[in-house]
Amino acid sequence: ALLLGAAAPAPAAEPVKIGLLLPMTGPAAAYGDMAYKGIQMAQAARPDVLGRPVKLMLVDNKSDKVESSNAANRLIQRDKVALIIGALSSSPTMAAAPVAEQAGVPLVSGWATNPLVTQNKKYIFRTCFIDPFQGSVAARFAFDTLRARKAAVLIDISRDYSVGLASFFMKAFKKLGGKIVARTMYSHGDQEFSAQLGMIKKRDPDMIYLPGYLPELPLIVRQAREMGLKQPFLGGDAAQADEVVKIGGPAVEGLYLTTHFDEQGVTTPAGKSYAAEYRQKHKKAPDALGALGYDAYNVVLDAIAKAGSLDPDKVTAALAATKGFAGVCGIMDIVEHNAVKPAVILTIDKGQFKYVTTVRP
Repeated sequence: ALLLGAAAPAPAAEPVKIGLLLPMTGPAAAYGDMAYKGIQMAQAARPDVLGRPVKLMLVDNKSDKVESSNAANRLIQRDKVALIIGALSSSPTMAAAPVAEQAGVPLVSGWATNPLVTQNKKYIFRTCFIDPFQGSVAARFAFDTLRARKAAVLIDISRDYSVGLASFFMKAFKKLGGKIVARTMYSHGDQEFSAQLGMIKKRDPDMIYLPGYLPELPLIVRQAREMGLKQPFLGGDAAQADEVVKIGGPAVEGLYLTTHFDEQGVTTPAGKSYAAEYRQKHKKAPDALGALGYDAYNVVLDAIAKAGSLDPDKVTAALAATKGFAGVCGIMDIVEHNAVKPAVILTIDKGQFKYVTTVRP
C-alpha cells in the first residue's frame, strides 16, 4: 500500500524508436555487423534524447534490395519508428529511401556514397562523403602518388556504388591527363575473372581501379596475382573489411583504398576516445563502418534534440542545418543532404590496414 502523502512512481517515459536497417545476414553481413557495433557503442554512451530512452529497432535487409524496401516499410508501418538509420550501401539505401520519403519519415544513411541516394529527396540524408569526391581523391592519388598514367577499371555492374564510383574515378583521372586503357565488367556472385584480367593484362596498365565489394574484390586480386599481374590495386571504402584480408591473404598486400576513418588519422577528440574505447571493448582496431554508425547515431540524436520534438519536418530541418559536427570521422557539414568531410587513404601492410594520408574536401 502507498504511504499517505507518498508520490506514486512516475510513469516510464515512452521510448523514442529509431529503426536500424542493416544487412545482418547475406553477403554484406560483415558490413552490417561492423556498423551495428558502432551504433551500439553510441547508444551506450548516449541512451536517451528529449528525456526519453532511445529504443533501437533492428531489421535485417538480408543484403538485398527488395528486402530493404520491405524492411523500411515494416519499420514505419509496424514499429512506428520516428526515424531510420540505414540501409548501409547504396543499392539497398536507394531501395529503402523512396519508402521513407513517401511516408515522410527521415532516413539517414551512414555509408551510401552514390549521389543519387539523396537527390530530389526531402527526408533522406547521409553522414558520409559522396562518390564524386571519393572518385576524385582516388584519381589524384593514382596520378600523383602511384605515378600512374594508364589505368584499368574493373566494375561490378550489379552495384550502383561500383558503377558510380568507377565513372567518377575515370572522369577525374582523364582530366588529370591519365588514360583509361581497359574498362571491364563483372557481376555480384561471379567467382571467375580470368577473361576480364586477361584483357587487362594485354593492355598493361600502370594500376588497376577496383571499386568492389566482398566477396568478389579479394577474389579478383588473388586471381590477378596468380595470373602474374603485379600492378597496384586501388579500391574504395567497401575494401575496408577484415574479410578482405582473410579471403585475399598475401595477394591483397599493398592494396590501396579510399575510406572514411582510420585511428591513425583521427583529428577530433571524439575520434580519439572512440578508437581507444573500441580497442578496449572489441580487442581489435576500429573500422570505418563502426565509426560511421557511431557518427550517424549522434547526428540523428543531435537533430532530434535541436528540433525539440519528433516532428519529422522539424527533425529534417535540424538535420539539414548540421554544421561543424565534430564526429569520430572528423568535422562534418551537411550540405544539400550530403556530408562534406575528409577522406582517408589506407594500404594493407602485413595483413593490417595502415594509414597513408588524409584528403580534405
